[in-house]
Amino acid sequence: MTTVACIGECMIELSQGAGDQLTRGYGGDTLNTAVYLARLGVKADYITALGDDPLSDEMVEAWKGEGIGTVHVSRVSGKLPGLYAIRTSEAGERSFYYWRENAAARMLLDLPETEAMLAALAGYDMIYLSGVTLSLYSADGRQRLIDALRRARKGSTRVAFDTNFRSQGWPVLDTARQVYRDMLAVADIVLASVDDLTPLFGARMHGELIDRMAAREVVLKLATPGSVVRHDGVEDTVKAEPVSRVVDTTAAGDSFSAAYLAARLRGLTPVEAAKAGHRLAGVVVGHRGAIIPRTEMPSDRIFNVIGTERPL
Repeated sequence: MTTVACIGECMIELSQGAGDQLTRGYGGDTLNTAVYLARLGVKADYITALGDDPLSDEMVEAWKGEGIGTVHVSRVSGKLPGLYAIRTSEAGERSFYYWRENAAARMLLDLPETEAMLAALAGYDMIYLSGVTLSLYSADGRQRLIDALRRARKGSTRVAFDTNFRSQGWPVLDTARQVYRDMLAVADIVLASVDDLTPLFGARMHGELIDRMAAREVVLKLATPGSVVRHDGVEDTVKAEPVSRVVDTTAAGDSFSAAYLAARLRGLTPVEAAKAGHRLAGVVVGHRGAIIPRTEMPSDRIFNVIGTERPL
């Protein structure tokens, strides 16, 4: 069975409920993607560091309940997970507020088990990470991770990179630009958006943004509902189906990535995969919080055509 390693951080999530009430959950961009991958039938492991506290215990048990592998979840004594709060506008657009400077996840690449974890990456069929993932670590840690990705790609492992950009994680914009350039040179699949790349590389036509990426497979989500897909030099525009109800756009991009990668692993074309990504994201934005109830997950009809699983 195809296996995917998702690397990043999961935090305690506080989202606005009725009135002034807050609802506690958990989320983080790559963890959200791991959850949706698992729900779509992909074997996914999550790679991160957590504390030794009850909230971290709850997270691990919840991930296991979703079918996510936790063999490479490190536990750091005396540390806690990060925390973030979500505020949403009447239109469903979200703002994030973070408390994560001392979170255990930031230590992932500086632990006694780090080298074994990095070596294990070559045993996966795919490795998925994001710009947020890269913002967590020191310059030395990022370099160790990117070097490990290069080594893994010498075998059959493929690297998928979501350009998810959060300015709070990059105090020096030039550092972010260089890290993104390095990562874009490593990735086999790039899942990007105009919103992510414009702050980094300036407002340009989407063709110029795509040309910055050497990957043979690029998906660029546009400011208008839809995306541009380039695969082996062929470019297609994919329109998103209209969404009747937008409650909270949290994890829209994360769920898109999950459905896109799951569809590609089933053997669907990049255009079919982008359509599946837009369909799942359209469901997710109709609910509050990053992870929608399992009962609200769409069936395999989200893929429209069921392909046979095969390596990318």
